[in-house]
Amino acid sequence: MAENWCTIESDPGVFTEVIENFGVEGVQVEEIYDLDPASFADLAPVYGLVFLFKWKQEEDPRPIMDAASEPDLFFATQVINNACATQALLSILMNIPSSQVNLGSTLQEFKSFSSQFPPDLKGLAISNSDTIRRVHNSFSRQEPFVIEESKATEKDDVFHFIAYVPFNGKVYELDGLKAGPILLGEGDDWLSVARPAVQARIERYASSEVRFNLMAVIKNRSQVAHENMGHHRQRVERIDSRLALLESSGSLPPVAPDESDPEFTLASTLEDLREQQVKEQSAIEGLQRLIEDEDRKFRTWREENVRRKHNYIPFVMSLLKVLAEKGMLKGMVEAAKKKAADAQAMGGNKVK
Repeated sequence: MAENWCTIESDPGVFTEVIENFGVEGVQVEEIYDLDPASFADLAPVYGLVFLFKWKQEEDPRPIMDAASEPDLFFATQVINNACATQALLSILMNIPSSQVNLGSTLQEFKSFSSQFPPDLKGLAISNSDTIRRVHNSFSRQEPFVIEESKATEKDDVFHFIAYVPFNGKVYELDGLKAGPILLGEGDDWLSVARPAVQARIERYASSEVRFNLMAVIKNRSQVAHENMGHHRQRVERIDSRLALLESSGSLPPVAPDESDPEFTLASTLEDLREQQVKEQSAIEGLQRLIEDEDRKFRTWREENVRRKHNYIPFVMSLLKVLAEKGMLKGMVEAAKKKAADAQAMGGNKVK
């Protein structure tokens, strides 16, 4: 029987480190605050979306596909509690074309091993993967006492993750609690197909629940910026060469279009060349700032994740022991109780 899986925080820094620890290269996670197309354009390419929401039993009239009808689409049924965050990430990672992302040996071997499995066996294989479970559980919260798990009741808040992915020109919603994928539509711009489905979910919950969030699994932004910077530097080199030619000869011959960069045509006058030069240098400087911002963000994520994983319980227990020995603990507890009671009393006087 598979060991327990912990709940993990819905945070882009956590999810990015989980993906890195799986061995996947050049992928990160970003939180989405706006469904406007411009918000996604800045993050391109987007490999998939992860949506967290408060789960409740409800009827879903949308037809569920037989997973066998799209055998190459990775879909796994969730067979173990608390694994939905990692399962949503896997639903995206496993469906990215191999030409776009290097999954690393762990996930590539798992994908090959489970490729012919039905959804329930794929889910069972995930739950029994020591490596996947170990990476997931590396973000477990330290507890002072071992608490036995119990099934959630109607009064408990149960949160769930689902994924939205493009695959072979179609867009799917992948929910491990359902029997199969849900086909949302098809089209070259997959986000325009997924966006209405995400928006519908948000609107359905917005009136009664604010605790949901949306994250995008994307190509590493620093890597994209470095690639784009090389692209702009090549343009600057072409501009500089043309300026040097103009200075030496006093004229500019017609320039042949560059098939590797069809969107850019070298200017034919000194003034326009200078303008192009300034524009390209400005683009390079903007990309350099983006790379610096991303480096700072990743450092912050790493620091926060170290704190998340650190076991503070021995320190807290030692502190409480010292406070008790000095006769300070009882007074602090009483003060805290009074503060909590005062806050509750103030809250009870609010107009409903």
